[in-house]
Amino acid sequence: MSDRIPVRKTYKLYIGGAFPRSESGRTYEVTDRKGTFLANAALGSRKDARDAVVAARKAFPGWSAATAYNRGQVLYRVAELLEGRRAQFVDEVVAGEGLSARRAEAVIDETIDRWVWYAGWSDKIAAIHGSSNPVAGPYFDFSVPEPTGVVAVLAPQGSSLLGLVSVIAPAVVTGNTVVVLASEQAPLPAISLSEVLATSDVPAGVVNLLTGRAAEVAPWLASHMDVNAIDLTGAPEQALELEVASADNLKRVLRPDAARDADWTIPPGLERLLAYLETKTVWHPIGV
Repeated sequence: MSDRIPVRKTYKLYIGGAFPRSESGRTYEVTDRKGTFLANAALGSRKDARDAVVAARKAFPGWSAATAYNRGQVLYRVAELLEGRRAQFVDEVVAGEGLSARRAEAVIDETIDRWVWYAGWSDKIAAIHGSSNPVAGPYFDFSVPEPTGVVAVLAPQGSSLLGLVSVIAPAVVTGNTVVVLASEQAPLPAISLSEVLATSDVPAGVVNLLTGRAAEVAPWLASHMDVNAIDLTGAPEQALELEVASADNLKRVLRPDAARDADWTIPPGLERLLAYLETKTVWHPIGV
């Protein structure tokens, strides 16, 4: 029998490409479904949320200006790194969600495939959602989709990795930057994903990940005047309150949908890709 004492981990937040502690200094214990201690996670605060929004706003001009093809390459690189750390994610999903090893392996496979699926849409969504409009006059008239800006995402509580990726990937592939609040009960896969993002080609600030309580952090994200859209998937019980808070600056709001979000293994459609796009129409004289 080994008398070695295991190293107890205390994980940090992921903001602006760095791993700071919560400014509050608080942490909370993360346990498996049987109550066994797994690690300590940072208990994010209002100030942490504000810092994450600042980092996301700073990263937005560069990320939105990148070519769609380049964004697709970046997402594909994340999938490559996830594949390389597959065993670690399997263990964390087993511990966090109480799945069997075989089922967790299937979830990781679906997660990696989900990244690749969204990466493939990066340079195709404009062809689907944009148009060349017929007009009565000597003009070209084009409608093109553009990213809305900074998106706050409340990640699903019950699907700590596949659900998380399913709400992050469609926002960033279209050129938005995101502030994500991970599952409170099972944050470890999200924390490990932030380590993957930090060692991939994702620019600092494009994805910022907070851990903690939705009841504490979500209202500040919803009311923040520099957040342009919010996904309320992970906080259905707070949805009405958060929608009201979001109205002050006319945020785009993606509401929770019990039927849509019940099974994250169902192949996604285009709803989340289109949720964070705005349409710009440009007129140009023919022959000029």
